[in-house]
Amino acid sequence: MKAIILAAGRGSRMKKLTDERPKCLLELAGKALLDWQLEALRAAEIDEISIVTGYKRECLKGRGLVEFHNADWEDTNMLSSLATADEWLESGPCVISYSDIFYESRAVQLLNSSDQPIAITYDSNWLELWKKRFGDPLLDAETFRLWSDNTLAEIGKPPANLEEIQGQYMGLLRFTPQGWNEVKRIRSALSVHEKNSMHMTGVLQKVIENNRIKIDAVKYDGKWGEVDSEDDLGIYKYD
Repeated sequence: MKAIILAAGRGSRMKKLTDERPKCLLELAGKALLDWQLEALRAAEIDEISIVTGYKRECLKGRGLVEFHNADWEDTNMLSSLATADEWLESGPCVISYSDIFYESRAVQLLNSSDQPIAITYDSNWLELWKKRFGDPLLDAETFRLWSDNTLAEIGKPPANLEEIQGQYMGLLRFTPQGWNEVKRIRSALSVHEKNSMHMTGVLQKVIENNRIKIDAVKYDGKWGEVDSEDDLGIYKYD
């Protein structure tokens, strides 16, 4: 098993905090977000880890990671960054981690236990955290619905109410080569603009609609969080 950390973007919503470094190097409880991720991945016995760089790539050297580089990071999206690691994704299962999150090794272990071509972790107890972060959780949340077999039924759409949100997508997922090739097939049919603007949840929804493979939704109830603004850094109690 390999892991790919997506760290090409600047994190502009962090304002001056990312003037000199990528968002994944911001510190939470005295440790960079990237180091929280590396610790969790290695504790889950994943030793082959790569990072997709873009903004301030020179700041991310020296951690023993394989580098893939998205030279067009300013004009493309996370999926375009992931595509730079195609050789890894084609060769075997890969855990994919957004670079602005933290989690425990158990989340990675749960992903690795899935037998589906695509698996994602989710937090069913998301609501209290989103109330702290946004006041009204519907300001940021997206739909997340499951089938009775715990595979994903819908993701990433604007919700009309809280009943349409059975969990929060965490930004931690796993592709087998079969799952990645389905994503590539979907993206190959898009225009250049669509390809560069479609978010990860958008392509996951396309996978659901095409109904060629299943997406396993793996429930995780451990510590985790997403750092999307300066205020987020003061919300989490992580030690």
